[in-house]
Amino acid sequence: MFDYLRLEVRRTLRDTGFVIGGVAMPVMMYLLFTNLGGGDDDGWRTASMVGMAAYGAVGSALNTGGGVAEDKVTGWLRQLRVTPMTPREVVLGRALTGSVTVLPAIVAVLAAGGLVDGVRLDVWQWAATAVLLWLGSIPFTLLGLGNGYRMTAQTTGVANMVCNLGLAVVGGLWFPLALFPGWLRSISAYTPTNRFAQLGVSVTEGRAPGLGAVAVLTAWLLVFGSYAVLSYRRSARTV
Repeated sequence: MFDYLRLEVRRTLRDTGFVIGGVAMPVMMYLLFTNLGGGDDDGWRTASMVGMAAYGAVGSALNTGGGVAEDKVTGWLRQLRVTPMTPREVVLGRALTGSVTVLPAIVAVLAAGGLVDGVRLDVWQWAATAVLLWLGSIPFTLLGLGNGYRMTAQTTGVANMVCNLGLAVVGGLWFPLALFPGWLRSISAYTPTNRFAQLGVSVTEGRAPGLGAVAVLTAWLLVFGSYAVLSYRRSARTV
């Protein structure tokens, strides 16, 4: 199990597309958004840092599904099925891989906030923000796995991109919700990305995450988890 996890992590980190799109892009977007116009709003820099770290984590989590779709093409899934590993261990290994590979994006954006933009937080706030964003990315890993098990490699990439951009914009990861019209703010409150970012924002403001954020994110965890399980069962019948 651990050998399989180590193998999948190494495969992911060797992917140039993952490093550029999942790690470098969120950092560049964060620095661009917070430094254009010479603004000096510490609150915006901190909120944007959390939002972009969340955006990078979502992209990296969804990327796990792309690897699964490629495994179907190369026959890797069939090879796994003839090993002693149970289907649950295979899915769990993939989910753990996704949860590990979101860390570089989170750490890189937080480091850019602290070292480049001068965001100042207590040590416990830095640690708690990183941990909550890490744990809160699990629903998106399951969404990516569901896409990967259900779709081809080409359509998985498109579906993940649409999910990532759509959820990031509507969830308010790129721009403050105050800029949204009222009807869009109402929708945003029920998106997983909005509640995901709130986990980190609440910590940077010195308070615990709200129960509403935890409840909505838990509901999405169940939805995406069910989607991943159903998609895996379907792939087992066709691959």
